[in-house]
Amino acid sequence: MVQKPKPPAAASEPERPRRRGRPRAYEPDIALGKALDLFRRQGFAATSLDDLSEATGMNRPSLYGAFGDKRELYIKSYQRYREDARGSMVEIFRQEMPVRQRLERIYAAALNIYLSGETGPRGCFTVVTAASEAVGDPEIRAMVLEGLTDLDKAFANCFRRAKEKGELPASADPAALAQLASATIHTIAIRSRARVPRKELEAIVKGAIDVMLGAKS
Repeated sequence: MVQKPKPPAAASEPERPRRRGRPRAYEPDIALGKALDLFRRQGFAATSLDDLSEATGMNRPSLYGAFGDKRELYIKSYQRYREDARGSMVEIFRQEMPVRQRLERIYAAALNIYLSGETGPRGCFTVVTAASEAVGDPEIRAMVLEGLTDLDKAFANCFRRAKEKGELPASADPAALAQLASATIHTIAIRSRARVPRKELEAIVKGAIDVMLGAKS
């Protein structure tokens, strides 16, 4: 019996080299957002590199390569927070509307930011964590002071326009009212982190607006 010759074995495919580096799912913007959430919830000192690695899904070398050390990542997170917060309020400050309505909308937007968080209200990055780091870090201190100054200026311009339109008395001091308005922002940020209910925070806001506007409607 004649055996048929066996067909030649198919050439095995060469093994593809494994890719190195960051996984495809890695997105710098998403990772920075995860780091921001963690720093905002835990602060700088209580957040470890292992915590950041777990939150972002990146190992330490990848974190260093993308963002630098922990301090640099913290500063980038704070910059991202300020940009997001500014973006949520800039149009309210710019649009034409009665001063009371403007203030109500500004504080409502602030409460939406401060009360957000999957595990509870996260408050304000500036007040809750950056202000503490500003004591020993000149760069962070400059960022905090810049943020406070920008908010004061925005409120002062708001009250100045209201005064020009006759919504405030001639004796009103826009700069002093701006500092009171900013102080109200800071107190609701702290109280929101302490889990004061939104209705109570809204009552504080209403009382402060009444004082700033002389109880005018």
